[in-house]
Amino acid sequence: MLLPPSHGRTELIEVVRITDPARHLNSENLAGDTAAIWEGDQAKQALSLIVDLPGSELYRCFLPGWGIRAHNTTDQLFEIAFCFRRHGARI
Repeated sequence: MLLPPSHGRTELIEVVRITDPARHLNSENLAGDTAAIWEGDQAKQALSLIVDLPGSELYRCFLPGWGIRAHNTTDQLFEIAFCFRRHGARI
């Protein structure tokens, strides 16, 4: 999976349980509860796993249940929502 160029500056990942999957279709951000915080090596390892995810076909349905927010020391860099039903992701 291709990640934004800023992924190399990630220092912290916030794991988000998306509370309203349908909302993501009309919104630019993830809405949900923080389930975990990954820092340092744990964040880098998670990004390595995400980069290794294979591409998937595009589907019309996209109901994400989980997502991540990547941060550096001062800013949020990007967000990714994951739909495990169709093996898809949106950045």
